[in-house]
This record gives sequence, structure tokens and C-alpha cells, in this order.
Amino acid sequence: MRRTARLVTGTALTVAAAGLASAPAYSGDAGSLEVYPSTVVPGGDVTVNTSACGADGTAAGDASAVGAGSFTLAPSAHEQDVIGQFRVPPSAQPGTYEIVAKCAGGRQVTGDLMVTLTSTREQIHPRGHVKTGVGGALGPDPVQTAAGVAALAVAAAGGTWLLHRRARGDGI
Repeated sequence: MRRTARLVTGTALTVAAAGLASAPAYSGDAGSLEVYPSTVVPGGDVTVNTSACGADGTAAGDASAVGAGSFTLAPSAHEQDVIGQFRVPPSAQPGTYEIVAKCAGGRQVTGDLMVTLTSTREQIHPRGHVKTGVGGALGPDPVQTAAGVAALAVAAAGGTWLLHRRARGDGI
């Protein structure tokens, strides 16, 4: 039992020491390049940002993997990030591409961009009247629509009254 306790304690200390040795010396997630939107269709605009370069830093961006070439990331007021933009060429093929930003201080961060042929954005549905040539004899005027509904109601009531009389045997 005593030997098992030492083995478990020794393993726990080794794991803790390894975790401390690999922990970064700074706080925050400054090691990534955020890509928005992360999924885009060819011809779409992409914005990238990172806090890895510092509040007043700059970076050189490289989107040549997707065919967009280089772009610049400049300081912004957004959470002390550097931000840049590029346009995915219309000839881009579907796939996942690595986008790279190299800070003026030499630090390099990467992010992934997925190019698809179909948009994942919300579809826009048409609104209003569509001239199809079918129906719509009264038009969108509310007075005419109300008159049409009233005429249909009178016809339905009259038809019901006639069918009721016929069923009772009163004749027409």
C-alpha cells in the first residue's frame, strides 16, 4: 500500500512539473490568428485579427495559400488587436487554407480559412408583391379586398341557405 502511494504521488508530481514547464510565461490567448468569417465563398471578404503583436504593433499577413497574396495588419481599438483584411479570389478552390501573420517583432501566428462553394449565411427571402400574371384581380387595395371578401361571404351564405332549403324539401 505504501509503495502504491509513493508511485501515485511521484507520478502526480512529474505530471505537475511537466505542466509547469510547458505553460506559457504570459497570460491570455495571444497565440492565434482569428479569421472571420472562418468559412467563405470565393470572392468574399475576410477579416483577421490577433493580439500577439501588442496594442501598437503591426504585422504582415500572408494569404497566398488561398491565392489572395499579402496584406497588412494595423493597430485598432478592438481589444488592442491588430486587424487586416483581404479578399478571397473568385478562382479559389474549396478547401481549408492556412492564413499567416508575422508580427514586426518576429512572432508568427496562424489561423484556418475554409473556402466552400455554398454560402453558410442566412438566406434572404423576397418580400412584397410578385407580378406573376396569375390571380390578384383586386390588387393590393384594402377597400377592394374587403369588398371581394364581403361578396364571397354573401355568396357562401346564399349557397348554404339554398342547400338547406333543398334538403328540407321546400324547393327552390
